[in-house]
Amino acid sequence: RGMNGDDEEIVAASVDPSLPLEWRFSQVFGERSAVDVISAIEFDHSGDHLATGDRGGRVVLSRGAMSETGGARRDLEDTDHPLRHPEFRYKTEFQSHDPEMVSNSQWRPFLLSTNDKTIKYWKVQDKKIKKVCEVNSDPSKTGAVASSGNPTACLGNGGVPEAISSLRFPLSSPVARCRRVYSHAHDYHINSISNNRTFISADDLRINLWNLEISNQSFNIVDVKPEKMEDLSEVITSAEFHPTHCNMLAYSSSKGSIRLIDLRQSALCDSHSKLFEEPEAAGPKSFFTEIIASVSDIKFAKEGRYLLSLMDINMDSGPVSTFQVHEYLKPKLCDLYENDSIFDKFECCISGNGLRAATGSYSNMFRVFSVSPGSTESATLEASRNPMRRHVPVPSRPSRLGSIARVVGRGSESAGGVDGSSNALDYKTKLLHLAWHPNENSIACAAGNSLYMYYA
Repeated sequence: RGMNGDDEEIVAASVDPSLPLEWRFSQVFGERSAVDVISAIEFDHSGDHLATGDRGGRVVLSRGAMSETGGARRDLEDTDHPLRHPEFRYKTEFQSHDPEMVSNSQWRPFLLSTNDKTIKYWKVQDKKIKKVCEVNSDPSKTGAVASSGNPTACLGNGGVPEAISSLRFPLSSPVARCRRVYSHAHDYHINSISNNRTFISADDLRINLWNLEISNQSFNIVDVKPEKMEDLSEVITSAEFHPTHCNMLAYSSSKGSIRLIDLRQSALCDSHSKLFEEPEAAGPKSFFTEIIASVSDIKFAKEGRYLLSLMDINMDSGPVSTFQVHEYLKPKLCDLYENDSIFDKFECCISGNGLRAATGSYSNMFRVFSVSPGSTESATLEASRNPMRRHVPVPSRPSRLGSIARVVGRGSESAGGVDGSSNALDYKTKLLHLAWHPNENSIACAAGNSLYMYYA
């Protein structure tokens, strides 16, 4: 009701999802703290929780501020303020592995974390706090505590002094417990884990299928290791379960191909259901041709039809769209090879509605593209408090149905910054890891030891 007692209608603003997005800085974690370099980022399926892993073997959990307000209040806030953006608060952290990189993490409704060889299954639950053992307060303003002569005495539910009775103590605290450890199943470094009822783990040559309840046994479902290692021509670079069909998964290779397999066809998936690969470009080949053809990461869209790098799983004749992200680096391939940067694996992510995709680049930059038919939307942003400071709008039309066209928006090859002169390019600062909120236009990305979050 209005202030004068009259009934008022609350109207939620509807936003056309196809309109170009304006990205803004939201928050940053770890900007001034001495923490290790972030090596993994993952939202849970609801978007209320965010997990980050670092090279020190730690996992840090954050919770969305809106998720703490309760269902009814949140529904009202969604109605009153539909154009809000999610804010996250630090909740807890735990040592997942010995001081070595946490290379991947997966939610549902548990947490899977992995380093090079060992996977761990964590259950994160809120533990009720029964009593407060220490009060960090100003003695001059809490005479009851000061006069007791014991400011750190344990206080039960009824033992809170009157002077500080207005303080609000947390009723619960998140606690992570390791339930199972899955080890001794990989001879090579694990590059992917993905879950859907069961879960898979992939290394350079094999993909294993696990039952969550059984930690001492896995089933090898893909094996590309030849009889003689000198005959090895490609390795597995990434693997992902289909989001809705637990019998389907996809994996990519260093030759630039993506294979879709169906677990119902065979126990050992030596053959694939579909093969997705882009036709070879005409012209001479160089020493770097096969290296830069490698697919570093794949992601399914939420409904499972589209696969990023952008493939329609119902159409294996070619990609739906091709977006040139690192075309400007082709003249610098020798430099990239000499400092091993040519082997960097940039992750990709896709929005919850499947309309946009993002991936990282050098100089702590990341690119966001619209994948809607006919859209020319594209943006280049920097992982900083001012993400648009290198904004140079040069829109271009994306290619369709397998043909290649250049899309460089807000950052042309002739401009400075990420696509500009080599003087401005920093190979040491690279944005390898990022994740898109499943229900909001919000992106979390890692720049060194800092986690930056942006909303649109």
